[in-house]
Amino acid sequence: MNEHLKFDWDDDKLGKYIMARIRSILKTGDQPTKEMLQEVNNAAKLKPNLEAMPELSEKALNDFVAMAREKRKQKAFVGLRLADEDLQAYKALGKGYTGIMADILSYAIKHPDILSKAQ
Repeated sequence: MNEHLKFDWDDDKLGKYIMARIRSILKTGDQPTKEMLQEVNNAAKLKPNLEAMPELSEKALNDFVAMAREKRKQKAFVGLRLADEDLQAYKALGKGYTGIMADILSYAIKHPDILSKAQ
């Protein structure tokens, strides 16, 4: 994943440094570039510099929690029954497997040829 960090001073809102992350997201079927893979490998070797990370004020933390809750509301919750072996295969993908499931469903609904194979 290609990520860049940006620091801004925003005294009016939070009175602290704000760190924004800009990233490239690969969807199912996309191939990462060599540069992206190198950045990921380099980043995996780094240890976080806790001194460079600004502490969140209580207001900033509350704003972040509110924003996360609002984002969560934007997606509908659906209960789904799966064969145990299918669920185990998804879980074997590791953390974030439900997001992968959502991407697969989203991709399939947009491609009628895939849907026709499932009927």
